[in-house]
Formats: sequence, structure tokens, C-alpha cells
Amino acid sequence: MIDKSSSSMMEVLSKIKDGSTIMIGGFGTAGQPAELIDGLIELGVKDLIIVNNNAGNGDYGLATLLKTGAVRKIICSFPRQSDSYIFDELYRDGKIELELVPQGNLACRIQAAGMGLGPIYTPTGFGTLLAEGKPTLHYEGKDFVLENPIKADFALIKAYQGDRWGNLIYRKSARNFGPIMAMAADVTIAQVSEVVELGALDPEHIITPGIFVQHVVQVQPAQ
Repeated sequence: MIDKSSSSMMEVLSKIKDGSTIMIGGFGTAGQPAELIDGLIELGVKDLIIVNNNAGNGDYGLATLLKTGAVRKIICSFPRQSDSYIFDELYRDGKIELELVPQGNLACRIQAAGMGLGPIYTPTGFGTLLAEGKPTLHYEGKDFVLENPIKADFALIKAYQGDRWGNLIYRKSARNFGPIMAMAADVTIAQVSEVVELGALDPEHIITPGIFVQHVVQVQPAQ
């Protein structure tokens, strides 16, 4: 019987080792798997490469992980905002490496990995510092720059409901990067508000099929 659900978050997270590349879902705090991140901090792994849209907000979730010094490098599209003071301090002190990726390129590079594609050509970034040293192509009157797929050892994502097969549905904007990150990681760990019985999810509403998910952990929302 296939059962990807687990009652022990730490047992699932213990598969993550030092030096792992981890995709973390979320657009700011929307859809951020905060409880999985807290578990990752408790696990104490280090030398991590994190892929996320942002570089943390305030002292919450991803920002807290950065503050521990566990992250060697972050790949993101929007590292600086009014409350990104933890990342700012680390970056200015040379304690974290940043790979800045335009948001559309970030999504496309993750999708390319999830679809099993090789490098992709994109017009975004051509002629800028982001394109330095990268192959380019002139095609149908436009200039493009070559970008590599982004693949991860693990993806930590947040969904609304899941079943024991790993099928997931999301709640509104919390969906964001979760579906494509699940496709681009060797191991996807999804925290959900509720694990439902097989057949309870409308097949037409399932966004992430269970084939892309290895572990489902039910997390009760904070009171």
C-alpha cells in the first residue's frame, strides 16, 4: 500500500544532509512552509544552498534559517525588501553568496529541470551583468542568453490538502512556486493542513500529482 504520509516531521527531514540544495516554496510568507523550515533549523544541517523567490522576511521562516548561518548560498529573484535585514547583514559581511535570477528566469529554470530539459535560452538578462560569461544566441531578430536548469536535492513546500499518495491541492496564492519545485527536486516534502482520504480530492483540482511528492506531513495551523 502506498502511504507517503508521516506523523513525524523530524524523521522525514532527517534525510537532509549537510551541503544539500533545497528549494523552499513561498512568495514572501505566502505559501512558505514555515514549520518545515523550523524543523530544518532544529535538525542543524549546514552548508546549504537555498532556492527561493525571496531572501527572507523579518525574523520569520527562511530569514530565521539564514540567521543560523546554515546557508552558504541563496538563489533568488528578490533578495532585498524593507524587512530583509538579516540577509542584508549576512551579504554585506560576506557570509552568504547570492545568485540573483530574474523571477521569470527562476521559474523557467526550475521548470526546465522538472521537465528533464537541458539549458534554455531566454531574452531576459541579455546585455546585463547577469549575462556575463554566458553563451548567447541571435534568433528571429532577438538576442537570448543561455541559462542552466535549477535542480535540487530536496523541495520543501506547503499545500492545503494532500492524500496518502502525495496528491496536493493549494490555497489561492500560496500555490506560487510549490508545483514546479516539486517537479525539480529528487525528494519533495510537503506540509499540509490536512491529510484526506483517497478520493476526497477532486482529480480536476489536484495541482501536484503524487508522482512528484515523496513525503506528506500534516501540520496543524498555529492557534
